[in-house]
Amino acid sequence: MCVSSSPWLFFLITCVCIGLHLSCSNGFQYYDRTSCDSDTNNPGTRYTCGKNSSRNTCRTFFVYRSNHRFRTILSISSLFAVDPQTLLTINRHVSFPTQLLRPGHEIVVPIQCSCSMRNFSHANFTYEVSERENTTLTTVSCDVFEGLVKSITLYEVNVFSASVIVVPLKCACPNDDDVKNGVEYLVTYPFVERDDTRKVGEKFNVSVEEIWEANHMDPTPTVYPNTTILVPLKNEPFLNLDFLDSVDPPIPTFLPTNPFEKNTRKIARIKKIYIVGSVVVFSLVVALLVACVLYVKTLNNFKNRNVLRSSSTPLSMNSCLSPVLRAELKYSLCMYSVEDLKSGTENFDSVTSDNVYKGKIDGCDVMIKRMRFEEVKKVIDIHSKINHVNIVKLEGVCYDFSSAYLVYELPLNGSLRECLLSSNYALSWRKRTKIAFDIANGLHYLHYSVIPSYSHDSSVSTENIFLTSDWRAKIAVFGNRAGPISERVDVFSFGVVLLELVSGKGSVDGSVMREYSLDALCLVVLGGSCVDVDPLRRPSMDDVIKILARMV
Repeated sequence: MCVSSSPWLFFLITCVCIGLHLSCSNGFQYYDRTSCDSDTNNPGTRYTCGKNSSRNTCRTFFVYRSNHRFRTILSISSLFAVDPQTLLTINRHVSFPTQLLRPGHEIVVPIQCSCSMRNFSHANFTYEVSERENTTLTTVSCDVFEGLVKSITLYEVNVFSASVIVVPLKCACPNDDDVKNGVEYLVTYPFVERDDTRKVGEKFNVSVEEIWEANHMDPTPTVYPNTTILVPLKNEPFLNLDFLDSVDPPIPTFLPTNPFEKNTRKIARIKKIYIVGSVVVFSLVVALLVACVLYVKTLNNFKNRNVLRSSSTPLSMNSCLSPVLRAELKYSLCMYSVEDLKSGTENFDSVTSDNVYKGKIDGCDVMIKRMRFEEVKKVIDIHSKINHVNIVKLEGVCYDFSSAYLVYELPLNGSLRECLLSSNYALSWRKRTKIAFDIANGLHYLHYSVIPSYSHDSSVSTENIFLTSDWRAKIAVFGNRAGPISERVDVFSFGVVLLELVSGKGSVDGSVMREYSLDALCLVVLGGSCVDVDPLRRPSMDDVIKILARMV
């Protein structure tokens, strides 16, 4: 069967797959990890209106922190046009409107969130700029409103010379599925330094898994200051603060003194106790210092023996990385000797393709990629920015006189190409759909979460996609970055992989449709849309992942 594609086919798959999987719980809001002053729009830069929501407006909340400009409930209420008494009722840890708050004190502010004509949900405010202020839109978004709106959004909706700035703060309303699960509010929360999702969950008494799901985040994600997430709550928010507002210290007073008679024997006994106590404390301090020194020496010896694999001979190119390149590494990597690699691959006998070898080092299955010296630093720099469950992990590095080697984890079930061609594996349609979603999720991460975004070009293939023991897909990033390659090129390569995943071979013929489920038909039509000859008619990775997320 020859597969053709056109816009109506992409529309067809969207409708069919949404109809099949309406049980998906949350709306697809994303976490935008780029900085507040970034000049790029990403998923999560502005929250979108829920597609299966019966209400266009809702009452919700966001968190604002006191700063040098707004240090009282009275000034904060003026900024957001809220009655001070309303803020006092919600924030019961503040006593009166003019009470000075310590910098960073968190205040919950109620807002009315609504859906715009452009399908963005926001709460509109205004901010008047004084003629004496040297204020930019970036200052307004990142300093005054603390990242509750990105500067690029202000540039899009405002004329720069205007004295009154329109400020559409980020917010979102629960959709119908959220309400069925008991979620009544989605609170907008801006991150600060040393913040993370677990701390946010403790503040609002909500599980961290619910926060991850509401923001389409991976487990234990890395978050950044002046970025926002949505906190799903079943009741109005009440912050569990682990600090108290600073108050004026009490004026010291003195207790009345009474004359006493000197007791020589008692004074001598107290002196003896002080002396003995001082000796004991000093001995404990010395013992603690000795223990710390021994611990540091033991730890260094352990690292030198097991991680650096050092020998009695001086460090050479035959053992591991040079000191210059080792100093440039941005994250921890094991450094192997050439002898380690030869032993693990039976003297490089198990070559697969494209200078990639398979082997076993320290009891773990690994892939070893051979490349030129000048490519090593680029590949390590790319992997230092990647942390994702659907990306093959870079484990270590080594180089010889003539070339360098990068050591990757090797998932248990091998490459997707091997599994499709082998008769030993029976991939159900559920597994294939899940594999397709994992591949799309990895590509979506590389395009939208890595800065600058990463494009694979031709390296997206069933040979460079690997499967774990529980059939989760991982993409191998070997570093052949294609410069300014468009996302649409990766979408085309993904479509080819999708058609191979459906057919079990390199092309789709007349026997493909035999014993196919409706899910399989969805995958075929989606793959056809991705390989459209006109790049502008191909779906984006954001569109692809939304469709597949409703199928898994």
